[in-house]
Amino acid sequence: MSLHVEIIPVTLFRQNCTLMWDDESGEAVFTDAGGNVPRLMEEAEKRNLKVKAVWLTHGHLDHISGVSEITALNPKIQVFGPHEADRFLLADLTSITKQYNFPPAKPFIPTHWLSDGDTLKVGKYAFKVLHVPGHTPGHVVFYCAEAELLIAGDVIFYESIGRTDFERSNHEDLIRSIREKIFTLADDTQIITGHGRMTTVGHEKQHNPYL
Repeated sequence: MSLHVEIIPVTLFRQNCTLMWDDESGEAVFTDAGGNVPRLMEEAEKRNLKVKAVWLTHGHLDHISGVSEITALNPKIQVFGPHEADRFLLADLTSITKQYNFPPAKPFIPTHWLSDGDTLKVGKYAFKVLHVPGHTPGHVVFYCAEAELLIAGDVIFYESIGRTDFERSNHEDLIRSIREKIFTLADDTQIITGHGRMTTVGHEKQHNPYL
């Protein structure tokens, strides 16, 4: 019995969507389904997985633009996150996708907004929701202690951090979020970042020049 994770880069921004599943139940979720939906669905179908939800770390277009297409294909799929402070980004999705020359995407409201301390599950694996504002005000991350895994979105990258030059970003909040919420996790925790290669909490504590 184990938790499986497949990282699938999507959109022109090469955003790391993940397909996570529990091999015992065949239950699966996507995190940050930013686009390339036919490929995402194909990856789930070829493994005979039951996709039950999409989890969103934050409201930027390369993380959320595929959501309406996925739920149109399967209305039973629920959408969790981000925190409600990112509502303004979801509401303005059509004009934002146009601005960045992305395929047009419909605005949507998630099935559930997420708050700090919430728990989400993939099969028997529980993920704790941590609210980590800074890159966006409603950014959350997903942490599974049992699997020693953090889905970090755009908060922290390999030897780098998320940008804070967007509308309602805040650099001080970002640094505080990383120090108080991420650097308190076990050093061996694997971090799946929103773009680029994976890293670990321990590596970033030692080598991240921004922290």
